[in-house]
This record gives sequence, C-alpha cells and structure tokens, in this order.
Amino acid sequence: MGVKVSVIVNVHNPGAGANACIRSAVEQTMPADEYEVIFVDDGSTDGIGERLDTVAAARENVRVLHLPQTGTPMRGRNVGLASAVGDYVFFLDQGDRLEKDAIARMHDRAVETDADVLIGRLIRDFGPPMTAFERSTPRADILRDRLLTLLVPQQLYRRAFLEEHELGFAVPGGRLGEQAFAMRAYLHAKVIAVLAEHVCCHLGDRRGTEEEPRAMVKELCGLLDDIDTYVGEGRQRERMYAHWFRYAVLRPMVTARFADSSVDRGLHFRVVQELVAERFPATLDRYLPVQLRMVAAYVRMGRLDQIVLLANSTRRAGLRADLSEVRWDAHVLVLGLTVEVMTGDGTPDRYRTQGERVHWIPPRALETRSLDDGVTDITDTVERSRIELYVRHSETGVIHFLPLTQHMERIPEGRNKIRVQIRGEARLDVTTAALGQPLKQGQWEVHVRMFGGANQARSRVGRSDRPLNCLGVLAQRPRTRLVVPCWTDQGELGLAVEPRSFSESIALVSRGVEVKRLDGHAYVVLPVPYVPPSGGPPLELVLRGTGRREREVCAPALVEAGVPGKIAGQLVAKVPVARMMPTPDQLGPGGWLASLRSPDEEIGLRFSLRMRRGRIEVRPATAVDQARRSPMGRDTLLYRIGRRLPVVRRMVRLARAGKHRYLKD
Repeated sequence: MGVKVSVIVNVHNPGAGANACIRSAVEQTMPADEYEVIFVDDGSTDGIGERLDTVAAARENVRVLHLPQTGTPMRGRNVGLASAVGDYVFFLDQGDRLEKDAIARMHDRAVETDADVLIGRLIRDFGPPMTAFERSTPRADILRDRLLTLLVPQQLYRRAFLEEHELGFAVPGGRLGEQAFAMRAYLHAKVIAVLAEHVCCHLGDRRGTEEEPRAMVKELCGLLDDIDTYVGEGRQRERMYAHWFRYAVLRPMVTARFADSSVDRGLHFRVVQELVAERFPATLDRYLPVQLRMVAAYVRMGRLDQIVLLANSTRRAGLRADLSEVRWDAHVLVLGLTVEVMTGDGTPDRYRTQGERVHWIPPRALETRSLDDGVTDITDTVERSRIELYVRHSETGVIHFLPLTQHMERIPEGRNKIRVQIRGEARLDVTTAALGQPLKQGQWEVHVRMFGGANQARSRVGRSDRPLNCLGVLAQRPRTRLVVPCWTDQGELGLAVEPRSFSESIALVSRGVEVKRLDGHAYVVLPVPYVPPSGGPPLELVLRGTGRREREVCAPALVEAGVPGKIAGQLVAKVPVARMMPTPDQLGPGGWLASLRSPDEEIGLRFSLRMRRGRIEVRPATAVDQARRSPMGRDTLLYRIGRRLPVVRRMVRLARAGKHRYLKD
C-alpha cells in the first residue's frame, strides 16, 4: 500500500518549542507505512537539525531535508512538496500541534468527499473565533461557508491537484503569500470539504512579518487576476475583491506600525495609491467598515496626513456584556444579556442621527468637510447589528456557537445622538451544544462578540450586580453528569461540566460565599450546586493564616440540601473568633486562606478572609497580602498593638533603618 499523506514541517531554530509539534507529527494513529513526515530544516543553528536526524534514523517514515537559511518557510514548503510521495499533503508549522488521529480522520473524510482541499477543524489561542467550523460541509462555498477566514496553509491538499495547477508558495513571500496560496487552491478546487466535528490541528502563535510594499502589490495583483479568471463579474467577485482590499491594503494603514514608520510610509502610501486607482473602484467601499471607507477615501484624495491622524486616534473598541438572567430550564442554561460596544475610553459608542440616517462620528482631529456624507453613513450597518455567543474550552480552546434570539435597540443619547444595544437570550443545551453532541468534561468560558455600528468587539460575558446563580443540574446525556455555572473573580461566567469531586463542585462556586459574625463566631456559608442523596462525604473548612506564624483553624462543615433544579444547597461552618489573643482554634486578626478538606482530598477555595478591627472581610484568594513583617523579629500581638502607637511606630522605623545601616560579620 502506498503513502496516503505526507506531512511537511518547516523548522528554523525552534528550541524546545517544537517538541510538541514533532511528537504530534510522528505519533499519529495512522499506520507508519501509510504516512510520512518530512522535516525541512531552514538552516537552523540551535541543534534541531541533529535532533531531527536522530528521529529519522529511528523511524522509517520520517525524512529530514537540510537547506541553507532563507528566512522564510515558503521555500522549505516548496521543497518538501516536491519531495513528497503521499496522495495528500498537509503543511504544519513548528509551533503547531496535531491531534493523534488528525491525519487519519482528515484522509478518510477527503477520500469520502473526493475533496481537492480538506479543511480540518483548527484551534488557536489567539484572535477571534473561527466561524467556518459551525458545521461540517462536504461541498463548501468560499463565501457562504466563510472560507476567507481560513486562508492558512494548515490544510489537507490532494498532491496531484497541486501539481496539476502548479500551485506553490511565493518566495520569499510572507503572510500574504500564505493567504494567496490558500486562496488559489480554493479557486482551482472542484471540491472543498470542511471537517468540523473533530479537532485536527492546534495553531501556534506566529510572529508578524514585514511585507515589502511592491512585493505585496505584485502578489496581490496576480491573485486578483486569478479571481477575474475563475469568478464571473457580479457580487461574488466584488465581495472577494473587498476582502483583499480590506485586509491586505487598507487595514495595515491604520496600525501603529504604519503610523510610527515615518521613513517607509510615504513609499507604502504611493504604492497603495497606484494599486487602488488601478484595481479597487469606489463601488467596493460599500462592503467596508466605516473607518476603512474613510481610509479608502483619503487614499483616493492623496491625504496621507489624515490617514496617519486616524491611525493615531483609533483606539481598540471594547464590549460590555451584562447578564440580566441566568436560569436553568431542565438541563438547558438560559442566558439573558444586554450587549453594547464601548469606545477606547470606556464610554458607550455614540452615533449622530440626521433624519432617518445614522452617521459615525469621526475623531475631531480629522478634516471631514471634503468627504461625502455617504462615507460616514452606517444606517444599514446599524440595522444589521448582531451578536454571537459561544463557549470556549479553557484547556483545548475548542469553540462552539450557541443558538440565540436577539433584537437591536436604538437608545436616544442627547440631541441627535443614539447608542446601539442588543438584547438577546441564548440557550446552552449541554447535551447538544457541541455540534449536536454533549459538551466535553472541563470548564467552558462564555464569550460574546458584537457587530454593530462602526465597530466590532468581543468579550467574556460578565454578571451584573445580581446575586450569583450557583445552582447545578444533572444532564442525562451521554450519562448522568453534573453541570455547574461558575464565576471568575472578575464576575465572568463559565460552565463546569462534570467536576471531578463533590468538593471541587463547591470550590467552583465558592466566590458566592457569605460570612456573618454572631455571638463570638463567624458563620461561613458556601453555596453547594448539588447535594447528592447521600449528603456527600464529611467536610471540614480549613482556614490558614498568611502571616509568619503558621496557624490553622478547622471547623466541621454541615451540608444542607436545597431544592433540586431550583435552589442550591449550602454549606455552613461555625468558626470561633477572637479579636485579641486568639487561641489556636480561634480565628484572629490577619489574612486567612480557605480550603475544603474531605477524607480523600483537600482543595483550595476561591476566597480568603481578612480580619481587622473585629471586622471580617471577604476577598478573592488572589488578593490576600502577606502579613507585614516586623523588623524586630516575630510578629507578635505586642508588636501589632505597638504599631498603632505613634512613638512605637517611630521606633519600628528606626529599627528597620538600623537593620540596613549596620553590617554584621
């Protein structure tokens, strides 16, 4: 049987960062005689070449090609492609990591769909979510299925298809060269398939590369010629043109790098001005966001100064996402939320109204009198405002989008100004949220992204001032599993699926603690998401002092059941308190970290206590300060009392100064 897949990995001085990539490539579940791994060493000097030679000597399906340094992965990929013998090829970067069964799954799906290009699910820990993986598609369309958001080389390509159309990477190339390669493959392919239900590749972070303006224009013009050849005139071609106009031409001009590069930006601007006049007519501006419409207008007017002002005055938009409701409907978590885009200074984004039309308000420093009103008109964009809600696994980075209902509201804000808010309700069904399958075990973050008005932004979903909902429910698919809503110290919502133990389920919601002091005791009350019929194992609340002296106060905890599916249970611990001269079993002044002890484990809780002047404050566990060390040695009760007296405070300062003034043998 011949080689089915060739995995091509370009490496250059990765250090230890390539260990995960190498291991994932050579330890696939596909039989070793059915796939090969080709490492292309681009003149590395950190010893990676010798390490790879050692791997190749031990594995028959691994080859290493050594090249002189080129400074770009493009030539290495071309050389690896020319050397490959597999029916399909997959390009991998040195910071990426394959899932163990990725090659086998992608090959099987490519053969099943007869695909020239197979896009397996990609995961990354940076940037916006990849919306193209909402579902698997045997016959994907470039625009309908949002493939323009997946212009990366980490895909499975039929080798004969690449050779037939002479597709390769431009050298030296850059990020645009990679995107152009993927785009040309999409244009030539008869069948493009998307595999969404299984994660195939985790993308590593990549450093940005400088694009030489004239090389960028040459590559882009060649790509636009290919679009003209394979896509007929009309809206589809215009949208493709607008994509490249937006991301390759205009967006780099509103970055801090462009604004700060006073030497090179003049050349860049002249090259772009010629390109826009030749290939990008003003009719494409309607597909652009308003800020880039303004940049395009200034390019045509020759106003580099205004573009620099816009780049310097543009701040990253934020998002405010407040929860108005968190409740369970059986095993479905219902989230009501209000979302609004915020400006860079933290205020709501406001827009100017002129009759029925809505206009963006540009920065005051810009000269806008020579611009047509249509440049700042965002009426249609406001009407199409929407939000997307998705959950992200905190460890794997897997993302799943949630169904929701929503409506946009215009909120008057003074004279001739409005704000745009979106109110929505999402339903998170833990048994079907993962493309019809149950969510996997672990902690899931809840994120929201808003497209509205002049900006788009994304954020974690946070709670309002309402009490925390800490009620857990039992989901029955694929088996009985506990699901618990949990909250970060900043009030951001998450979802824990199948906590490992009863104690961990309580620790996840321990930020909802309440402490009451009564009759010489502190009553610590913790929510309990779910109390099993047995009542759970015996528990003990442990408080450890954060001062120099090791102190530990333990108190037995009583667990009370709530109403299943409606009211959370609670855990109550009664802790003795003494304001002065506490005994070893009493809570005294200072900071205290909390944990929960069971017969099998002890797990830290997400709150701490601070007792001062008889008052007990609840703080996040991360906010506890270490007790202030006394320069006279042990931080005893007498020292704590003495520091409150002015004369003694002066003696303490002198003692501290003396400690550093005199040297001891």
